[in-house]
Amino acid sequence: MMKKKSEYDERLLEVRRVARVMAGGKRFSFRASVVVGDRRGKVGFGIGKGLDVMSAVEKAKRQGEKRLIVVPLVEHRTIPHEIDAKYGAARVRLKPAKKGHGLIAGSAARAVLELAGVRDVSAKTTGRTKNKIANALAALAALAALHPRKIRKEETANPKFETV
Repeated sequence: MMKKKSEYDERLLEVRRVARVMAGGKRFSFRASVVVGDRRGKVGFGIGKGLDVMSAVEKAKRQGEKRLIVVPLVEHRTIPHEIDAKYGAARVRLKPAKKGHGLIAGSAARAVLELAGVRDVSAKTTGRTKNKIANALAALAALAALHPRKIRKEETANPKFETV
């Protein structure tokens, strides 16, 4: 059976070996965290567990595709306004930037912003945690809380076709 190719790119944030203690000893499995996005305004995050790494990554990718959010982008490159967000002990601040500035962000926030299609933004991850999952979810919360930019009437009016 052929699997269809996904329309979303993916970035593996981390893979961890986790254990649960049973009567006969420890049972090991793998936990994968994956960011998925189309680089045009849709991004999602998923966590999956499996007995091997590949099954954990596939589960995480499927979960990320189910939980996509739409990010309002200005001119297909930056965010409409500055925003702060918090998830657990992780905090993130996103600031829009001029064209050509580039994406300035840490590892987890960078993965989320790249796959969302944001090209020009400054991001600062603060807080008490270095946890990649918490930092990625804080960046996702910031993107989800963005409001689309309101277009003023002067911007929509076309001077070439103005009636006198």
